[in-house]
Amino acid sequence: MKTSTFLKKQALWFALLVASSFSFAQVTVSTFAGSTPGYLDGTGTAAQFYYPFGVATDASGNVYVADYYNSKIRKITAAGVVTTLAGSTGGYADGIGTAAKFYYPYGIAVDAGGNVYVADYGNNRIRKITPTGVVTTLAGSAQGYADGIGTAAQFSYPTGVAVDTSGNVFVADTFNNKIRKISSAGVVTTVAGSTQGYIDGTGTLAQFYNPTGIEVDASGNLYVADYANHKIRKVTPAGVVTTLAGSIAGYTDGAGTAAQFNAPAGVALDTSGNVYVADTNNNKIRKISSTGLVTTLAGSTQGYADGIGTAAQFNIPAEVAVDPSGIMYITDYSNHKIRKITGAFLSTASHNTLKDLKAYPNPSNGIFVIQTDGNAAVEVFDPTGKQIFSQKVNGQNSTIDLSQYPAGIYLAKVTTDKKQSKTVKLVKK
Repeated sequence: MKTSTFLKKQALWFALLVASSFSFAQVTVSTFAGSTPGYLDGTGTAAQFYYPFGVATDASGNVYVADYYNSKIRKITAAGVVTTLAGSTGGYADGIGTAAKFYYPYGIAVDAGGNVYVADYGNNRIRKITPTGVVTTLAGSAQGYADGIGTAAQFSYPTGVAVDTSGNVFVADTFNNKIRKISSAGVVTTVAGSTQGYIDGTGTLAQFYNPTGIEVDASGNLYVADYANHKIRKVTPAGVVTTLAGSIAGYTDGAGTAAQFNAPAGVALDTSGNVYVADTNNNKIRKISSTGLVTTLAGSTQGYADGIGTAAQFNIPAEVAVDPSGIMYITDYSNHKIRKITGAFLSTASHNTLKDLKAYPNPSNGIFVIQTDGNAAVEVFDPTGKQIFSQKVNGQNSTIDLSQYPAGIYLAKVTTDKKQSKTVKLVKK
């Protein structure tokens, strides 16, 4: 009897230990902002959105949302304060802040300088918003398909946008079934895709079916949520298109094409090369590891519930974004809310190593962006060796303003917590 009681206690202890360990490995889903459908600025759940779609983050932890049905671009601080960055009634107008107009904005992206790029779906244009709220048209005009410069180019209901470290903007041109590129000079070209369908291949030999979400990694590879093909595709800088994961419509975790998605709409990347997917019609957030293994991160049946992992519920999750600290944000489209995911499965940059150091643009007229791997101290020295700048970096980017200094060669030094350091020359024109 005593032995039996002991074994039962041991079994119970082991079960609790396993359950406890499992719970620590899970992620936590909470509501960051939004409540009932409508339009209201405010803090957290006091704010209102109306079918929010695109979401992106900047290096300071601010979150930007394409508030689709309100035809506005909203900004949420790390503390959850929601304001309107730009947009008013539906329409088309460049201008400052609420003097500008969008028509059902979908995708959104932010560059290292804090500029926001918007796939203005109903206007068939790509718009740009500066940090001060000035809205201009980067490219696009009437609905159609044409490569060209700026407004001479044409898109057909573009849905997703992404921006690389060189200022190139990539567009999921949904109804043209193509991936387009807008250079920093405003030149629009076609990277991949042709007629509607599904074919892996190079450039225009490949086919997509309503590509929706798009993201770009530090090496220039593109990841595309190929919505109607129910797949996640990868496009190399050379334009080679392959299938990263997914097959027919359904729901299955597994490796590569053994996995199934159902109308995936959004993709995001973390610093370890994992891909996160808003698996829209499955109402789940999925993860594709750097080795191609697909798992379910959060979500279950359609609904609304905060909770741990698969205990949480979403209602048509549309887009995902991961900030530099590893926090994920999701636009929960039909719940009219912005959800937040934190937990051990989200990878962040190493705080102890310095693998790479880049400065762009370099040379520059004065504004440089320093890209690092994680937490570090950034110092800048003038041509005489005098220190003129010092800043702690909690993330990947630091903006260096040398516009007040004369032309010359400056030295930027980045030092990690482990005292590893690298330097890069900043050429001020």
